[in-house]
Amino acid sequence: MTISRRSLAHMLAAAGVLAHPGLARAQAQDGPETNEPASRVAVTRDKATRLVAPVLINGQGPFDFLVDTGANRSCISKGLADDLGLLPGPMVSIRTMVGSHPRPTAQVDKLEIAGRNQRHVSIPVLPMPSQDSRGVLGVDWLKSRRLVLDFKGKGLEISPSRRETSSPNRVVVPARRRSGQLTMVDADMSGAPLTAMIDSGSQVSIGNAALRQLLGRADAGHQHVEPVELTSLVGEKFQGEMGYLPFLRLGGLTLGNVPVVFADASIFRLWDLSTLPSIILGVDLLAQFDAVALDFGRSTVRFDIA
Repeated sequence: MTISRRSLAHMLAAAGVLAHPGLARAQAQDGPETNEPASRVAVTRDKATRLVAPVLINGQGPFDFLVDTGANRSCISKGLADDLGLLPGPMVSIRTMVGSHPRPTAQVDKLEIAGRNQRHVSIPVLPMPSQDSRGVLGVDWLKSRRLVLDFKGKGLEISPSRRETSSPNRVVVPARRRSGQLTMVDADMSGAPLTAMIDSGSQVSIGNAALRQLLGRADAGHQHVEPVELTSLVGEKFQGEMGYLPFLRLGGLTLGNVPVVFADASIFRLWDLSTLPSIILGVDLLAQFDAVALDFGRSTVRFDIA
């Protein structure tokens, strides 16, 4: 999902400085540990500043795939599927920010990233108009592993789940699994509880209508919003309102004046979050940290303070 560069620059210029973190209020339950080695690969950034990683398809490539923790299934662009002559597969339903769409799949014998691979994959085919990336890496290939988005080191790391605790330059926030995603449960805006999710495939942070109403009550109607147009990964246009959250707490981490676009995105209904104040944290906010680690085995999110 993208927004105009002018609107994004305006949002980031007004963002507050990160406060000194304290300890998270709770830790997630322990999960299994293994001796599986960690693997790492260098990443680049697309025009929307999102992380792009090299992927091999049937031994060919590498091809640039968008790293999208908001997608529960990896996808390939129609252009790349045609170029590789991939055999067609059954139709599946794919949900974007705007709605649900039937899409064909393509048969991939081997999909490889950072030395890890999946075999015999039926991967959905998307009409991706941007040439910045040739596909999407969702969270389906992570299973119970840990994904580190290293913004400072320009890398992506996949490793076994492991126990981590908060420290002066690192905050670990408990979460729970919801539709394959990690939902942070220890979060609030100015004292009012909310739900926060990590979406590295979104250029900006997105808030739902319930969060917009909560902000209106907390700010006594003084909050100024500006209409903006957004574009989904497959080129769909939809409208939103750009505003700012005065304070956002994620575990022991406190952020001030957080830019957010309020939109009636169908993804909130998919995650059963329509009536609960909720925010999808996009790469505009994530990239202000040195690194963000999502542990799908222990259900935690770790923020490394820049």
